[in-house]
Amino acid sequence: MTESSPETFFGLIFTGLRHSFKDALAIAWELFRIIIPISILTRLLQQAGVIDHIGHFIGPLMHLVGLPGEMGLVWATAMVINIYSALIVFASLAPGLGLTMAQVTIITTMILIAHALPVELRIAQKVGTRFRAMLLLRVGGAFLLGWLLHVIYQASGTLQQPSQALWSPPAAGPSWGSWLLAQGQSLVVIFVIIFSLVMLLAILKKCGFSDLMTRLLEPLLTFLGMSRDVAPLAIIGMTLGISYGGGLLIREAEAGYLSKKDIFISLALMGLCHSVIEDTLVMLVFGAHLSGILWGRLAFTLLVVFLLARLIRWVPQVVFDRYLVRNIAPRNSDPKGVSCC
Repeated sequence: MTESSPETFFGLIFTGLRHSFKDALAIAWELFRIIIPISILTRLLQQAGVIDHIGHFIGPLMHLVGLPGEMGLVWATAMVINIYSALIVFASLAPGLGLTMAQVTIITTMILIAHALPVELRIAQKVGTRFRAMLLLRVGGAFLLGWLLHVIYQASGTLQQPSQALWSPPAAGPSWGSWLLAQGQSLVVIFVIIFSLVMLLAILKKCGFSDLMTRLLEPLLTFLGMSRDVAPLAIIGMTLGISYGGGLLIREAEAGYLSKKDIFISLALMGLCHSVIEDTLVMLVFGAHLSGILWGRLAFTLLVVFLLARLIRWVPQVVFDRYLVRNIAPRNSDPKGVSCC
């Protein structure tokens, strides 16, 4: 080993960190351009009472999935704002409704599939899918799974005992100052996670673990109609969320690494089932059951994605391009980018 080896080693680490930081900044910028204006618009809609009106409108639909109409406001809050805002509304309404564990499992499962739609659908659109297609998939999928769970729980007589939440979230401050502070903290956390993910993906690729992971998942991906190129990003989206998986997918799509079919199938997969660790644990605290929020959601997602992949084979290309995906302008930058595939 030469005397310059340590310097070379630390130089490589510094170069890797610098490239990862640069790539993380580019990815975060793409996300923040979407998240910040939509978050402000959502805040204005909330203060104007628009979300309350949406909740009252969809309230009658809740009876079809075995829920009281008041849960319409909870789901509307989740769809327009986010999970945690919906849980605050839920915590204020649930004590007076006498909900069963089955009912809590149904509403939380629906929330897990369809939430933060303005932000997450815009990210999916930026990757290359049609806004209306993803909106229909997530809202329709959430309602369909909610109805299926209602039928199963009612027919089997399971989870009919009263639900007991372990914790109730504190209400956020009503002022714009407290809201801006919370949003700023969230953006910092998002950037730190993105930076960590970019470094992790680079390390995994260098060590060959990324290739091993895709080889192990290849049978499942083939079964779902996906290529192995999209595996690491789909896993990130499923485990951490669309904001992170979608942010990386934006770069890959703009670089031209992914086919339109892979883009649509991977976004469908992430849209129906993402943040399986964090969000599942949160819903358990509120009295939900794993049969719906985890196992039911996973089984439903795999079945839907499998059927979508087969259906796409029979859809004419012109219909696929017009209604399901959109063209992405290629990025004029280093084609190596953040590619992890």
